[in-house]
Amino acid sequence: MNPSVPLQLAALVVIGFAAQWLAWRVRLPAILFLLLIGLVLGPGVGWLHPQAAMGELFFPFISFGVAIILFEGSSNLRFSELREVGGTILRLVSVGALVTLAVLAAAAHWIAGMSWELAALFGALTCVTGPTVVAPMLRAVRPNARIANVLRWEGIVIDPLGALFAVLTYEAIVSHQGGHALAVFGATILVGTICGAIGAMVLAFLLRHHWLPEYLQTFAALALVLATFALSNEVAHESGLLAVTIMGITIGNLRGLAIGEILSFKEHLSTLLISALFILLAARLAWPLPDGALGAGLAILLVALFVARPLSVWAGSVGGNLSWRERAMLAWFAPRGIVAAAVSSLFALRLEEQGLAGAELLVPLTFAIIIGTVVVQSATARPLARFLGVAAPEPNGVLIVGSNRVARAIAAALHEQEVKVVLADDDWFDIRAARMSNLPTWYGDPLSEHATRTLNLDGLGQLFAMSARRELNGLACVRYRAEFGRHHLFRLRVLPRAQDGNGRRQHDESIRAPRLFGNDVTLTMLEDRLQQGWRIKTTRLSKAFDLAAFHTEHGADALPLFSVDEQKRTRVATETTALVTRPGWSLTALVAPRDNGEVAASAAPA
Repeated sequence: MNPSVPLQLAALVVIGFAAQWLAWRVRLPAILFLLLIGLVLGPGVGWLHPQAAMGELFFPFISFGVAIILFEGSSNLRFSELREVGGTILRLVSVGALVTLAVLAAAAHWIAGMSWELAALFGALTCVTGPTVVAPMLRAVRPNARIANVLRWEGIVIDPLGALFAVLTYEAIVSHQGGHALAVFGATILVGTICGAIGAMVLAFLLRHHWLPEYLQTFAALALVLATFALSNEVAHESGLLAVTIMGITIGNLRGLAIGEILSFKEHLSTLLISALFILLAARLAWPLPDGALGAGLAILLVALFVARPLSVWAGSVGGNLSWRERAMLAWFAPRGIVAAAVSSLFALRLEEQGLAGAELLVPLTFAIIIGTVVVQSATARPLARFLGVAAPEPNGVLIVGSNRVARAIAAALHEQEVKVVLADDDWFDIRAARMSNLPTWYGDPLSEHATRTLNLDGLGQLFAMSARRELNGLACVRYRAEFGRHHLFRLRVLPRAQDGNGRRQHDESIRAPRLFGNDVTLTMLEDRLQQGWRIKTTRLSKAFDLAAFHTEHGADALPLFSVDEQKRTRVATETTALVTRPGWSLTALVAPRDNGEVAASAAPA
């Protein structure tokens, strides 16, 4: 007996969360687990029947979900970043993407027997990588910084551009099916562009003139996205996806808009929608597959791995400064992700309704590319990076959550000793102060999906949670445990123990991250000392001048913070472990002003 519809829907949310959590724990793309779960629950055991459960709401739900995902993804595209990412990346997302599209379209036509127009749509969908699959795999593979930067930026830039190109290709197919190719296609593009631009301008006007209270801004943005999508479709059939893509790109590039909260909300909503969509879409797959689909999918996967990607990298890296080893690594790394799965499923549904021959192959072939590239490349990329000699060295850098005065002082001391450090915070004024001190920064919420996509952790192996927000420090330790390991997470106490209630202490114990610099050292204490003229001092230790001699010179009140060895590895004191020092290492400590009244400047501006 099949479970009730409410139970299926509730289980869908729970299972989606479990898949996302599992992906976070094993540092693999969530899409892999979501699709596999959907295949098991749907065609595998017959437990989940999406269209039967949702009835007439199934198609609108899929459409609205894809629209929100496309808006959220396209709003992260910044034209200013396109100019900054370098020639190699620009060639990869333009010439390289076209090469991949052409090769995969030809493979779909000659291997799977698709018509040329449907094969072109398949090529447009599967030429796209994406940050949601690239970022988790990069953290497991850990190639050198040049390769990681190219792959990360390629995924960020090509995600919305590829979605836009896939939508345009689909519109061309639909227009041709309607019998008025150029006129209908032109009208669809015009209406979608105008509606998207109007939707963006309306939202920008409401935000700039403060017509919306903060708690309604995300609601208004969601309402406008869905309204723009639906109205555009009403004016010109199938123009809604183009409209929300244009709306997202426009909003993301308008100056002077505070859209951080809106984008953060869209990230959380997109995570929920992605989890539900992929399970539903995979569960809807018919089993057994259409005749020849499995063999064709495997053959096209081989073409994607051994022909399309190498040719794309060769075309995109001509004239660049990458070595042949780095090019070889790039040629093996191109996992497909969210745009390919979500958009292909939606387009297949619509094209099947219109009776287009071969449309039933679109989803199985696309899923074969997604699952195949993620599984094969996640299993082989790390050994290949080591074999080619392009794996990154042991990560010794420090990610500091928070950018207040104390965090900037610690970051400056690390930076001066050539230890890689990044300050991550969503406080713009503190981040600006850090940038004025020439410290590496990342602006945004360190816990967000945006951080997962864009916060570069290459070379970073430890976390110092030093924010003035106690809850953020604790959650950051939980969030980055999978990346750094629990023995490399440290958090600074914000308030003295006397001001922490029992409930807070219990919460702290559940997180189990050691206290940075010791149990009695607090952010408030360090701020007060810096204000009083204490300074951050770094000293090279020797056999004659050890930690005891340092205390003799600077007094018992001097507070040792961390030591750095010859390999730039950082060690800190905690409430359970004393600071480790050796001759030849450098010791960084907070020392009192000189007795003669001289007040030394601290390592960070006020």
